[in-house]
Amino acid sequence: METRFNMGKVNPEGYKAMVGLEKYLMTTSMNESLKELIKIRASQINGCAYCIDLHTKEARERGETEQRIYALNAWRETPFFTKEERAVLALTEAITLVADTHVPDEVYEEVRTFFDEKQVAEIIMQIAAINAWNRIAVSTRLMPEKG
Repeated sequence: METRFNMGKVNPEGYKAMVGLEKYLMTTSMNESLKELIKIRASQINGCAYCIDLHTKEARERGETEQRIYALNAWRETPFFTKEERAVLALTEAITLVADTHVPDEVYEEVRTFFDEKQVAEIIMQIAAINAWNRIAVSTRLMPEKG
């Protein structure tokens, strides 16, 4: 497969807006590990090879363990994730698959047991952003570099 086109070059204004959202997300109170788990899990669901490659590397650089990265696709069946992380991963899946799930109340309420409303808003924005990036990368066939 080959990349169809470079979104940043073809639509610099739109791309700049997405980068602006990323800059905002860097300022949120969410810890970096949780941000990367969200990015990897949504990218796995969306089949975004570019984002999986990018965010697993970034997660490792930020201290995430290989074991947790490898097990993320089966997080429910492992003891490697905290209750807070599990709640966020469930919300990530529900939002990523919103057409099927409509984000059930029980998923939202579980996240609210660990995070206040502002933090939940930040988490939702992080999930929305990676889903947008996944859709850009998949639709333009953005390819990870061979390493």
